[in-house]
Amino acid sequence: MADLNFDKMNGLIPAIVQDYKTNNILMLAFMNEEAWLHTVSTKKATFYSRTRKGLWVKGETSGHIQVVKEIFIDCDNDTVLLKVEQIGGAACHTGYAGCFYKKIEDGQITIMGEPVFNPKEVYK
Repeated sequence: MADLNFDKMNGLIPAIVQDYKTNNILMLAFMNEEAWLHTVSTKKATFYSRTRKGLWVKGETSGHIQVVKEIFIDCDNDTVLLKVEQIGGAACHTGYAGCFYKKIEDGQITIMGEPVFNPKEVYK
């Protein structure tokens, strides 16, 4: 098991989530040690929600879970990269495939793509 360094950010490490087929970056979240161990043992991406102050299994509410296919750690053992199969086609709570759908061009924000689902219908 990897000996990750949870000391630098008050018990949290960044977790980059990438689609294992397309290599598109889907999202960035944070893990504490409990979320890390849950992810490794279940193969379901699990994070620490800074807003809710607790564990968050991605897709638990929406059904858009992330099945972990590969895990990489950085050279300092303080960031993880999860390569996942994104079930349901969307990682972002706003309904888009990934969280990075806003592109800045010439100082203007351009929305890239279309939502996969309506969040008002999913998060009632």
